[in-house]
Amino acid sequence: MAISNSTANGTGRKVVPFSLKALTDTKPNTALKTSDKIPPTTDRIDRTSFSSIKESHSGGVAQTFTDSKTSSYLRHQFTNEQSEYPDEDAILDDASSSSSGTKTPEPKPGMLTNPHSMLHGFVCPCDSFKGWKGISLRGRIASKSFGDLKGLGMRYDWETRGSEEMDVDMTEQKIVKVDGVYPAGQSPFERLPMELLGAIIDQLSTDVPPNGFTPRNIDLMSVLLTSRRLHTATLATLYSQITIPHSRIFRKFLSHISAHQSLGTIVRRLDFSHFNPTGAGQTARERAQTLNLIPATLLQCLSLTPNLKEFLAQEHIDDDLSSDVIKYLLCSMPKLKALDFCACSSTSFRDAFNTVIDTAPLPASLPITRLSLHECTILPSTIFSTLLPRLKHLTHLDVAHTRLTASALHSIPQTAKLTHLNLSKCSHLSGADVVDFLTHYPAAKSLIYLNLAMDVKSHEMLTPDDLTALLPILPPSLRSLNLKGSKMHKSHIPLLLPLTKHLEELGLGRHLDLSSITHLFSPPSSHSTSYFSQSNIGGDVEDEEEWIPHTLRYLDVSDLSVAELDLGTLFGSSCPVLQGKSEPLEVVEVGSEVWKKVEKAPAVKRVGWCGKEAGRRGWLVRDRARSDGGKGAEKADSGARDWKWGACYWGMRKVPVARAEVGGMYGHYMFKR
Repeated sequence: MAISNSTANGTGRKVVPFSLKALTDTKPNTALKTSDKIPPTTDRIDRTSFSSIKESHSGGVAQTFTDSKTSSYLRHQFTNEQSEYPDEDAILDDASSSSSGTKTPEPKPGMLTNPHSMLHGFVCPCDSFKGWKGISLRGRIASKSFGDLKGLGMRYDWETRGSEEMDVDMTEQKIVKVDGVYPAGQSPFERLPMELLGAIIDQLSTDVPPNGFTPRNIDLMSVLLTSRRLHTATLATLYSQITIPHSRIFRKFLSHISAHQSLGTIVRRLDFSHFNPTGAGQTARERAQTLNLIPATLLQCLSLTPNLKEFLAQEHIDDDLSSDVIKYLLCSMPKLKALDFCACSSTSFRDAFNTVIDTAPLPASLPITRLSLHECTILPSTIFSTLLPRLKHLTHLDVAHTRLTASALHSIPQTAKLTHLNLSKCSHLSGADVVDFLTHYPAAKSLIYLNLAMDVKSHEMLTPDDLTALLPILPPSLRSLNLKGSKMHKSHIPLLLPLTKHLEELGLGRHLDLSSITHLFSPPSSHSTSYFSQSNIGGDVEDEEEWIPHTLRYLDVSDLSVAELDLGTLFGSSCPVLQGKSEPLEVVEVGSEVWKKVEKAPAVKRVGWCGKEAGRRGWLVRDRARSDGGKGAEKADSGARDWKWGACYWGMRKVPVARAEVGGMYGHYMFKR
């Protein structure tokens, strides 16, 4: 292992004295005194990131979110005068660039993102480390695991002492304890295969950065410094998924991978979804002069991460996405699988994208399988008609509130296997275009998530005839369907019934009423049979004996008014929607008009539900903690599903393209808008 103050031995290998004492010894009245002022928290449950909304699981009730609107640097008002280390600017940490020939300064606690930490500024491998997949096996057919590499006598620099020769002994040696302690590096945990060690250490990683000066990845850093063996296993976890909450962290990360380019080969994800453009008391001009995150440095970062698979951006960095950056992402990163430009709508971003489309020779086939242009309202339709035909293995597509046209939608290759499709608020599409695509294109036969929600104030996509043609052809793999804003009729209820046997989320359209909705949750009686017969829909209605319970856990009725929902009946014992017989239904989303009526109504708590809200949205949530004498929370479903890609709560309106905890601006667009 090598850090910034490493020295070289006679063989040219870097040797670092590994002493935990050096990491724990502190001067009196310095770092310990600082940490007493603001004790760092290590709670990994309720920490929020900058400018983010994230799921909170502390209360045991669904749809509970924590919200952070301002930078915690400003909130804590932790200035240089308050710190015992006035050189907090060293967070930029350019000390790793040893090529200048100047003496590398000794790391101080003030050089860290967390000023209270006793750890060094960074830890990295020797320069010869190229990552597991970058090591040749001399033409032999074998897995590139640590065990195979070690058996071939190919150790890393930090495992070889001096010029000793490697003696490959395939015989198993018995490990003998000395005074009840295993020899260094020989404990049962350290001797696990590297693949298992990596999977275990991955559990310590957090997707959502903590607030302010809370230690970042403190658990990983502790493991990293435990032993040489665990150091090797921890590197991949520490550098594989990089989250950038502000520009100074980006500058620090860039300086590390510039000085130790082997680190860049480990990076698989660059996540800017938590990025906060607000500096610690800096003006916009001062932030621009720091040159931390600009198109040139972002392009340099991409060139140093050749194995990048996921690039997650958002509106706060859209001015830094130059034509060179976009061209590099599309043309020079053959391993890139996920690309997210959520809400990037600046004119500079549009002009840069147009420049790439008009001038750069794009490959005939792009490796991207998950693409999100969610709320990229400013991009012209030519962007979509150029990109989509090249995505031959597309699985996730989020083009909500964009200028996507029917021709661009139909240009998706038939080799694609879409599982997540978000066409919400696409005003350039008609209902007939969408129905034709979902009916005849093989790419849409394996859908799990489908969002066709519309804002009726601006555009109506699905007419009653479109819905009648659409509902019978939807695949049984579907788990989430949003038809909010469509023009529904009670005749569509029999068509929705078969879908409720496999759907977990359902968003209903306009012009329904409470009596129509109740037929989704209870077996048909003689009264409901006559109701179905009046719907002019052919086919027999299921008998009560053949009734199959629904699988719905989330129902969106936000298009229904107070009169249509009939609140007096909804909270009565005769209505099954909020009663125990409607389980597993857990969340009912209501409109703003209804929310004002029920937000503090005692009837909500009386029927065993509670109210939750985030931004413009309000939900009625079944309160498991109050059911079954307080034992309901123990059997409550967490809501986590494989198709949600990291989210746990219900009703997300943005398609995730990377498996991660909900947070940052992505959480805002998923659950707050």
